[in-house]
Amino acid sequence: MNTIVDGSSLLITGGTGSFGRAFVKHLLTQTRVRRLVVFSRDELKQSEMAQELAALDGGRLRFFLGDVRDHDRLEMALSGVDFVVHAAALKQVPAAEYNPMECIRTNVIGAENVTRASIRCGVKRVVALSTDKAVNPANLYGASKLAADKVFIAAHHLVGARDTRFAVVRYGNVIGSRGSLVPLVQKLLRDNAESIPITDFRMTRFWITLSEGVGFTLSSLEMMCGGEIFTPIIPSMKVTDVVSCLAPSIPQREIGIRPGEKLHETLISSDDARCCIRLKDRFVVVPPWHLDRVQQLWPEASPVPADFAYTSDSNDWWLSPANF
Repeated sequence: MNTIVDGSSLLITGGTGSFGRAFVKHLLTQTRVRRLVVFSRDELKQSEMAQELAALDGGRLRFFLGDVRDHDRLEMALSGVDFVVHAAALKQVPAAEYNPMECIRTNVIGAENVTRASIRCGVKRVVALSTDKAVNPANLYGASKLAADKVFIAAHHLVGARDTRFAVVRYGNVIGSRGSLVPLVQKLLRDNAESIPITDFRMTRFWITLSEGVGFTLSSLEMMCGGEIFTPIIPSMKVTDVVSCLAPSIPQREIGIRPGEKLHETLISSDDARCCIRLKDRFVVVPPWHLDRVQQLWPEASPVPADFAYTSDSNDWWLSPANF
């Protein structure tokens, strides 16, 4: 199947993370990408990734040590690059609460550096990965990602006559990603824990697999016109049910919500409903400059209700222990 990246050069920031590794492997096996640049600051992970993917490389894979905080280094790495996927971020909620400026320097200033360097280097399309925590944020991590989303959308006002376009992809919790619930429970099982801690038994979350996140990001890169926020239609599940699937014989204990943690997650707020459309497999928050030609760009689009909000507790698609 032909893809937009065939014959092109693509760079991914934060490329040694869970998403980055899956995304790079997908491109090497499922596309004819000409050159694939992994930009990250961890040389050990880069070395391990190079060894892991050596058989798939075919001379296409490049590793570039650098930090999104460093604009000059980014600009050097982006020379000759056609597409960018921006996945680099500080993501741990408690760490961000206690180290706010470090989070801001990477997530917000880093986002600005990616946009500026992409424009200067003539990159064609840039997709940034966001999070459900960016909607009505209750913690610094979410607030920093909201700011990053705004930076990417506002970058269109800086492009001028250049062809660089920016969009945002926003989805929920990735099953099995590093630092997420599933590896935590698996570790507790290995450690023979007597119980599994749950912050609140009422808690719900959106869920998406790593491969689904990769496919959704690539399809959003294909269909973007510039300025959109793409959100997949994905299921919800109670956190207690997820834990029951992983550790059915171990009791759960409620320990209380942590600072900055939400009871339920939101992917699209009611404030965005007026400029949100629904496609077959996703919602799209449309920027003001595309609102008057929605049907031209997406003929199958339908508007969402005026009071629409996409939240994990009011979702109409649920997973249960039987189909998780």
